[in-house]
Amino acid sequence: MGMREELAKRIERKRAEIAELELQAKQAFSYIQALEDTLKMLPRDGANTGEATQILRPNSAVAKAYEVLKLAGTPLHLTDLLRAINKEPSRANQGALNSSLSTYVRKGEIFTRTAPNTYGLREFVATEAASAPPAGFGKDEVEGS
Repeated sequence: MGMREELAKRIERKRAEIAELELQAKQAFSYIQALEDTLKMLPRDGANTGEATQILRPNSAVAKAYEVLKLAGTPLHLTDLLRAINKEPSRANQGALNSSLSTYVRKGEIFTRTAPNTYGLREFVATEAASAPPAGFGKDEVEGS
């Protein structure tokens, strides 16, 4: 009987060891899931950092519009953007580019809409805010003089 009891004890110890390892595996999977959920909340590399070329598909109309706006340094109307990227400013081309740029504007990434059908870069907004004079700059304090 001693041998039988010894084997039963070994089986129970091994089962306890397996249960502990299963618990550790569940905890590890939970940790991985938490990290993945946190990763989803963070912006992609290049988003909102001015590094738009990392997330724009090369040679797409949107990437070309980005380059044109960056070179211009100022917001441009949709028809001017289309001409600059060597596309005819037809209704179809305007609709396609307008839709694509609007998607980025809604997400708050890369592009801004400064007026109807006029787009700029988020970089421009940051630059303008930094270089703008304070409110009331250049006004006389005494009125009627």
